[in-house]
Amino acid sequence: RLYITQPAISKRIALLEQQLGARLFDRVGRQIQLTEAGRSLLPRARQVLLDLEDMSRAISNLTGTVSGTLRIGTSHHIGLHRLPPVLRRFSREYPDVKLDIHFIDSEEAWEAVLHGDLEMGVVTLPPQPDPRLHSQAVWQDPLVFMAAPEHPLARLDRVTLETLTGYSAILPSPVTFTRHIVESLFEEQALTLNISMSTNYLETIHMMVSIGLGWSVLPETMLDDSVVRLNVDTALPVRRLGVVTHPGRSRSNAAGAFLDILNSGG
Repeated sequence: RLYITQPAISKRIALLEQQLGARLFDRVGRQIQLTEAGRSLLPRARQVLLDLEDMSRAISNLTGTVSGTLRIGTSHHIGLHRLPPVLRRFSREYPDVKLDIHFIDSEEAWEAVLHGDLEMGVVTLPPQPDPRLHSQAVWQDPLVFMAAPEHPLARLDRVTLETLTGYSAILPSPVTFTRHIVESLFEEQALTLNISMSTNYLETIHMMVSIGLGWSVLPETMLDDSVVRLNVDTALPVRRLGVVTHPGRSRSNAAGAFLDILNSGG
């Protein structure tokens, strides 16, 4: 990964340990762990690397050119349903920019932006704003209760949250913002969800719902002939999809150009 040999790495680590006057790694057999000094140094070392990258980006921006590498994190759902026209236009208008796109969960992208591994995330925004990052809503993403047309719930004229607890639910994993939105609705009424399966891929949930394995809460854009909207008497909050960036980092010209296209609707 570093394009240097293992002995060269060991020599650099030994030199660093000598300069600091402390051992950074405990080596037991083939296992290597950070010492207390190593754990103390790690966040500072990461910050130094981020500052160097930020310095390089700020100097590069002075030229006014839009080039370099733009590292973006986004969820599979947003990447499939929202970003294609934006990416198409951006790649045509700025061919000198290399797009490094990571398809990961929104929560992972959020953390990667926070720690400086990604310059921006195009994600599901959390229900409560986090002051550590700057967030900007781009799309409103209504959520709906849905099930297969032949599911017993689909035949009911009115469905309550209590009625839903009597049937299997297929929901995103517990760490997702969408799952938190759904669980809070049921917790407010002291109801317990009957969750049979969880996955982070909304397209997989949609498929399992369409074959009758349970009901779910999914974006309204996923309604099609294979699923139907349930007439639930409780309104769901609207998910906000948007961009997160780090307020303490210089924004590259490439990131600024990408945001301009994103805000213009692609």
